[in-house]
Amino acid sequence: MIAFIMDQLRCSFVKHLSQLTEKQAELMRKKLPQKRPINGVDHIILVASGKGGVGKSTTAGKLIKIYINVYCIVNLATALKCVAPNKDVGLLDADVFGPSIPLMMNLHETPLINNDNLMVPLINYGVKCMSMGNLITDQSAAIWRGLMVMGAIDKLIRGVSWNHTDYLIVDTPPGTGDTHLSLAQNLPISGDEIILGVLIVTTGQKAALGVTRRGITMFKKLKIPILGIVQNMSTMKCSKCSHENFIFGDSVQELAIQEKIDTLFSIPLDPNITNGCDSGQPIVITHPESSQVKIYKSLAEYLINSLGNVTNK
Repeated sequence: MIAFIMDQLRCSFVKHLSQLTEKQAELMRKKLPQKRPINGVDHIILVASGKGGVGKSTTAGKLIKIYINVYCIVNLATALKCVAPNKDVGLLDADVFGPSIPLMMNLHETPLINNDNLMVPLINYGVKCMSMGNLITDQSAAIWRGLMVMGAIDKLIRGVSWNHTDYLIVDTPPGTGDTHLSLAQNLPISGDEIILGVLIVTTGQKAALGVTRRGITMFKKLKIPILGIVQNMSTMKCSKCSHENFIFGDSVQELAIQEKIDTLFSIPLDPNITNGCDSGQPIVITHPESSQVKIYKSLAEYLINSLGNVTNK
């Protein structure tokens, strides 16, 4: 009896959906954000990972828990500025629930408002930065749902004076949630003004790779070009004999081959990277001649060339 009732309800629901009028469909489409360029921004690079704790933010800008995601972004941003000193580089922290860019870039002030009622990005190491962490106190918690998240992201994107920014690097939270969809729905993927691409950061653990694969699938469905994969914490060097130990084997290389993503950068697990970000001094600044920084700079140069190739297409 219960099964019969459920079948009836299912049929009724399907019939209701099929009767959706064109006017209702148009109203629903109007609810979606419009793709608009960001005034003053030429190129956008999303840095994403399916799984938290893989070092994404470090590549963009700590080894324990959530900070490991930010290391990649902070160092990438500063490396971009080093290899292209005449270009303006911006860093947007789109992780509204766990912002960590202020710590890693040593920026704890509240941004000023200019005459156009736009927030002025804070600057350190030549990189323009904006984060929800600069708008709320350390003790505050952003307890928001979908529409509020979308509103916050839009404010960080278009409520900021990003004028004359050649490369805007966006640190996204782990997973494939509202933030990623909001960014994909708001930003033009290609055109004369903005080229958007995504850099995938992951580690070689099985749990991380499974979620990373789903993230890659999401960006492919959204038709956002994948610029490459970064394997974070790929090796660890012995402090006594300098022997390099490969922590997770070659599982990330296998993922790159399966997903037909050619470019792979491997960044070692190194105390200088984590300690530098914890103190607000990226390793690109403190150890500019180190082998780790050479990897970040190579990654920066590769991204510049990749975005140029996307533009030419």
